Amino acid sequence: MVSPHSQLLKVTQRVIERSKPTREAYLSRIDQAQGRFPARGALSCANLAHGFAGLEGRDKLAIKAIREPNIGIVSSYNEMLSAHAPYKNYPDIIKEAARENGGVAQFAGGVPAMCDGVTQGNAGMELSLFSREVIAMSTAVALTHNMFDAALCLGICDKIVPGLLIGALQFGHLPTIFVPAGPMGSGLSNDEKAKTRQLFATGQCGRDALLEAEAAAYHSHGTCTFYGTANSNQMLMEVMGLHLPGSAFVHPHTPLRDALTAQAARRVLDLTVERGNYMPIGHVIDEKAIVNGIVALLATGGSTNHTLHLVAIARAAGIVIDWDDFDTLSQAVPLLAKIYPNGKADVNHFHAAGGVAFLVRNLLEGGLLHEDVNTVAGKGLKHYTEEPKLLDGKLQWVPGTAESADTAVLRGIKEPFQPDGGLRLMQGKLGRGVIKISAVAAQHRKVKAPAIVFDSQEAVQEAFDNGELKRDFIAVVRFQGARANGMPELHRLTPLLGVLQDQGFHVALVTDGRMSGASGKVPAVIHLSPEALLQGPIGKVRTGDMLVIDAGAGVLDIEIDAAEWAARPGAVPRHQAENEVGFGRELFGVFRAAAAPAEQGASVFGPMVGERGAHQHGHAHTSTTQASQALQKQGV
Repeated sequence: MVSPHSQLLKVTQRVIERSKPTREAYLSRIDQAQGRFPARGALSCANLAHGFAGLEGRDKLAIKAIREPNIGIVSSYNEMLSAHAPYKNYPDIIKEAARENGGVAQFAGGVPAMCDGVTQGNAGMELSLFSREVIAMSTAVALTHNMFDAALCLGICDKIVPGLLIGALQFGHLPTIFVPAGPMGSGLSNDEKAKTRQLFATGQCGRDALLEAEAAAYHSHGTCTFYGTANSNQMLMEVMGLHLPGSAFVHPHTPLRDALTAQAARRVLDLTVERGNYMPIGHVIDEKAIVNGIVALLATGGSTNHTLHLVAIARAAGIVIDWDDFDTLSQAVPLLAKIYPNGKADVNHFHAAGGVAFLVRNLLEGGLLHEDVNTVAGKGLKHYTEEPKLLDGKLQWVPGTAESADTAVLRGIKEPFQPDGGLRLMQGKLGRGVIKISAVAAQHRKVKAPAIVFDSQEAVQEAFDNGELKRDFIAVVRFQGARANGMPELHRLTPLLGVLQDQGFHVALVTDGRMSGASGKVPAVIHLSPEALLQGPIGKVRTGDMLVIDAGAGVLDIEIDAAEWAARPGAVPRHQAENEVGFGRELFGVFRAAAAPAEQGASVFGPMVGERGAHQHGHAHTSTTQASQALQKQGV
């Protein structure tokens, strides 16, 4: 057994200490919620009759008899989005498998699933981050009927998995397994798609050519094949012990995929109280599981969105993490995968090269993961060094490969692509933010240039189209935080800045908003906290100010006289009302008003149980205080 790395132990111990009051309160709540078996036995006859009235046949009789465990299915199925369309037939597969294992399953409820790929650059994108909260609440509504002894969560993409998990953790006493649907087959390469986008941005190809390229890349059921938030979600669910081992990247509509779905139903029944292997989700997601998730994200160059989502997920389980934890681990965790946008390969290539099983094996060998954790597959992360196979028509798990099948995509712990993770905490006079550098070439990781200040990505586009950006500069895009406009991804800036970088200019981005989960080759300091609307210092930057980004040193600074900087007022948002109406944004005003700072996950949910009156650790407490003071000044 390899001894845990000192940095892993250091971060884990401080997370445990920091989280003690809130975690204890959460676990106490789980204990209080676990009542009799089956759960629906606690309902009155009238309650129970309502609960099975919509069923027919054997399932209705089974639920009425109160003898067999009941699985609640919560699904993000819709037929518009490729990643979620495969879920259409999953409930039937699950119900049949439950019957075979002496249980029953009910479709408990659906959750919305919107796609950033559809809404990027449009008004709907301002609902995207907050859809995570809506999904969490929808999950709670589905499970709150107290009809269920276990749950299966069917979800894939950006906000859907974090939302489902936050919601499921409110029912921490229920055994819960997350059921993926897998990626689409490889189409037009992500590299070729990116080149076509840049050609379109510079007028070198038309919309018809761009649409054909996009359609060739996104062409069938399954997740997009680049390593953005959706596929980062799937990798995290495995390493955090909520998937069946090896299930993340198996294609939809294949015999193996269907066999894994059926097995998830059988397995979650085995984890219920009656079966003697009781393992609720609140005991799977603990401090070690959260730290394992951060490590896996860093080792694969995963989505920057998880510097928000993992924080919010952890808080839902009474666990407090911050960006210092990400940064400390990033100094010790090597980059073992090169998946687009960090490389040319897609997730199918990653899976074929050895995938999650190879990754977990090597991180364990380096002492960089906690092996002694609870998982839905059993005690110990060793289960996730195995991969599923259909052998003679029967689902079995076999040891994963010990050697990478393609070292250009996936490498072992002794030969990493780089010695540290791809994420950095950036801090200085402009606040605290994060940068993903695993896809940024070494020569672009330090930029010193004058600022050009914008209040929207549309303004950046206009300046680009007018030829005003052909120079060295750092784009400062402010009023893009959760309080201002819901913190939309600024994905349309990627090809514009990429073109300018390719032309030899030194460019970068600083924003209190988000970039895509596929943040690429241009250095981008994002999630800057406090945001401009909460009088964060990003609002004090003026066009022409000299800014310094040094990703290696974690420095984000402005070269200005200290007295002048202290005296300079923050900017006042213009056209703020434009972000408050249209495309459903009216309904989300309460979310914008309640959103926490980015380092607290930009969540709208209030303090954790046990948090009131407890000592708040440094940066989160400071951010909350700053936010409160700023709101008071605004009369909120």
